[in-house]
Amino acid sequence: MIHSAAAGPELLTAAIAALVIIAIAGALYTHRLGLSHLLVFMAVGMLTGVDGPLGLPFDDHRLAVTVGNLALALILFDGGLRTRWNEVRRAMLPASLLATLGVAVTASIVAGIAKLVLDMPWTEGLLLGAAVSSTDASAVFAQFSASKLNLEPRLAATIEVESALNDPMAMVLTIGLITWLTPFGQPGDAQVNSLLDLLPLLGEQLGLGLLVGALGGLLAAWWVSKLPVTDDHDGLMALLMAALGFLLFAITNRCGGSGFLAVYVAGLLVRHRAERAATLSLPGLNGYTWLAQAVLFLLLGLLVTPHEVLRLIGPALLLAAGLMFIARPAAVMLCLTPLGFGWRSQCFVAWSGLRGAVPIVLATYPVLAGLKDGWRFFDVAFVVVLLSLLVQGPTLAPLARWLGLNRLED
Repeated sequence: MIHSAAAGPELLTAAIAALVIIAIAGALYTHRLGLSHLLVFMAVGMLTGVDGPLGLPFDDHRLAVTVGNLALALILFDGGLRTRWNEVRRAMLPASLLATLGVAVTASIVAGIAKLVLDMPWTEGLLLGAAVSSTDASAVFAQFSASKLNLEPRLAATIEVESALNDPMAMVLTIGLITWLTPFGQPGDAQVNSLLDLLPLLGEQLGLGLLVGALGGLLAAWWVSKLPVTDDHDGLMALLMAALGFLLFAITNRCGGSGFLAVYVAGLLVRHRAERAATLSLPGLNGYTWLAQAVLFLLLGLLVTPHEVLRLIGPALLLAAGLMFIARPAAVMLCLTPLGFGWRSQCFVAWSGLRGAVPIVLATYPVLAGLKDGWRFFDVAFVVVLLSLLVQGPTLAPLARWLGLNRLED
């Protein structure tokens, strides 16, 4: 934990504000290079952390997970509000396959790679694979916006919808495998004795997530459409939408469902049934989501201990490369070939599977669960995310142009 009592609230406030200002200024410059803004926030956190010039110790993984979950909920709700329903309908089948079967295939192949390069047992390798198998909505949305790509609607929607839908699958696999590896968990925890025991947990997460998200989205859309909203209420509507997203996220998680899936579905329905209120809130929500991403990646950067990461940098880089060039393409080919996607589209979908905050947040779960060498999961996930943002992000737009997928503006 960062101990700030002696420093005083004014100094702490000034330090946090300065970090955000520096990160934003740096992000504006890196944007010209095609790099993700998120890299700068993470780098500033690392420079502030224990191995950086300021040397501030921070090891509160629980706080990082809490902030991460709230930030991702807001980002997914905002993503749903920005997506038109007709785009989602045409992409639902391929995105759903990638978000379920694709995640399972990716995790399985990564488990084999982890056994080879990290000498992990199969179960632990599968846990690591589950943590890094999910593409990250915040990274995908941010990179697509920065790259200004103009893709065919079905292709773009498939990538964006998949990034929102695959979080529940990855989270269920991660939590279920941790429960399997720690049989003496908390009273009342679901018992997982085999992979088949994960199916009821997955069904509960997805089923309740869809149900609560649909009901909550319809109710929120009906109520919001009745409010006396005018054009000068954009700030209030952004605050209202953020509060609705957090409320739905908390209720769904409390009921045992996937709050991430629920908020995305709810956002889609609010946009579809209360479009004026939804679009009015988007400029303000954009600022909230940037703040959420900034705080999240600053925290994740603070959590990283670079000298520990360097101990396994070689195997971690091999695993990251295996994920990008073997596991992800294999999963995409298996899911999209039967649906008539051409090889160019498959190549782009495979390469656009950016990793961001979600794998790092999920990789903190083994640390919180007290698994032996749990720090390895976090450090490897960090390398995977770093390589993805450094290599895949800047090359998305050139690849789209090379493959002939970036359409000219009408």
